Amino acid sequence: MNNLQFQNDLERLLEVLPDKIRSQVSYSQMEDVIEIVLDIGRRPEIRHSDGKIDKLDTGEITHDDIDAVTSKLPEFTTDNRSGIPGTLHRISAIRNRQGKIVGLTCRVGRVVTGTIACIKDFCTMGKSILFLGRPGVGKTTKLREISRLVADELHKRVVVVDTSNEIAGDGDVPHPAIGSARRMQVRQPEFQKDIMIEAVENHTPEVIVVDEIGTEAEAQAARTIAERGVMLIATAHGNSLESLIKNPTLSDLVGGIQSVTLGDDEAKRRASQKTVLEREKQPTFDIVIEIIDRNTLAVYKNTAEAVDYILRGWPIRPEIRKVDQDADIANKENNISISEHISNIEQKILENSEDSLKYSFSRKDYVESVKPIKKIYLYAVSRSIVEKAIERLDLNAELTRNIDDADLVIAHKNFAKGGARILSTANEYRLQVFYVKTNSMAQIQKVLKDALCVDDLKESIHGYYDDAERALDEAKAAINKILAGAKKIELNPQNQQIRKLQHELVEQHNLESRSVGEGKDRHLRIVGGRDFDDDRAS
Repeated sequence: MNNLQFQNDLERLLEVLPDKIRSQVSYSQMEDVIEIVLDIGRRPEIRHSDGKIDKLDTGEITHDDIDAVTSKLPEFTTDNRSGIPGTLHRISAIRNRQGKIVGLTCRVGRVVTGTIACIKDFCTMGKSILFLGRPGVGKTTKLREISRLVADELHKRVVVVDTSNEIAGDGDVPHPAIGSARRMQVRQPEFQKDIMIEAVENHTPEVIVVDEIGTEAEAQAARTIAERGVMLIATAHGNSLESLIKNPTLSDLVGGIQSVTLGDDEAKRRASQKTVLEREKQPTFDIVIEIIDRNTLAVYKNTAEAVDYILRGWPIRPEIRKVDQDADIANKENNISISEHISNIEQKILENSEDSLKYSFSRKDYVESVKPIKKIYLYAVSRSIVEKAIERLDLNAELTRNIDDADLVIAHKNFAKGGARILSTANEYRLQVFYVKTNSMAQIQKVLKDALCVDDLKESIHGYYDDAERALDEAKAAINKILAGAKKIELNPQNQQIRKLQHELVEQHNLESRSVGEGKDRHLRIVGGRDFDDDRAS
């Protein structure tokens, strides 16, 4: 939009304001203004983009002033918004408890060109793009310019789903800022998902532009559109990719998250816990762009890869692009160095937004927010063994000493009979009680599996711990014999992991042990004192 066009649109806004305000406002004053605020009982305010606020010397706003403005506007919709037909200006109302308008926010709409010059190459790829950023950072402005670019320069069939007429302005005729793109208006925000689907089914678009995907239903509608082969350009709540991943409502936009139990070999290969978070499906959007500020963008060119890296805790940095660095980006392939410039940008980002480029995704935080941890109260059951079982199996559970906080109870069967107080307390709190027969690892594992409804733990895991328990019992018996005077004792063959446990047990009793034999016959030999020295010498 040129200055003449903006001036004409500005005059349209000033025309709806009271005379006493219009007489004190000039075009030169409005070049960087974002909104004019009219509140009953207060002086009018002009708010600038740099945070400066000018209070006009017109006296306090009255009900008559508010009525004079609203009488010149189309009817306010259910979201308390109205506009001036043919412009991008938006007027929002504040009402009292009786529904009467007591305040107006007149947001100045303007077309800013050149905001997508640095990402124009992505816009021409035909891939779906998701913009993230805080309010007021310029998301809608970029959508408006992309709509015009794709419709007029790439000659694509573009449909803009315009909730509250923020993209293409008020009125039946869309603003020239979106070029030849078509616009479908949304009467109320809750209908946005329906209009998104309707646009695909009725108007054969190649590209759909949507502002602010904010609900699970809208996220599902977006996936449906993408799966039909339609390019999708949209914005979403959240100022970073990591925050979007943590958002259970919108995480589906970038592939969703699921908890996966790995096999022993895979867990070792990854050097991770057996239960990990992984991306559930392909992302709806191929590219994610974080809007750091109006001139700085962080681009993830492969959303699937970026999400995988973040979930695994691997370091990742997006490509930083600056609105005013077109020449640098265009000449990147000609070996023109911009590393120093990028470094300065990244430093500025880190100073202004501590979390924007830090990716230390916390599985615990995600689990606590989305899948609350089960709290277990123990009665006459070994706490240490239960804690080890939870840790080894990586279960989504923790122990509590307060039955008020418990989700379930695990009790020893021999100590919780008929009239035990624990049973009446559990019944009072409507807690399910699970019983163990012995304080053994195998028994406790089985009960934990039943209590937490864990179906995907491999039986080999339980078998391993059963074998380990038997092997440790054998080692304990051998240790007692050594302490009673035996010279040395040979244990049964075991695998490396179990032999390690046996070695640790022997060391705790100040005795010595070594692994002997080859292959499947490799086992522990326990000796002590003088006999150990003799054995070592032989």
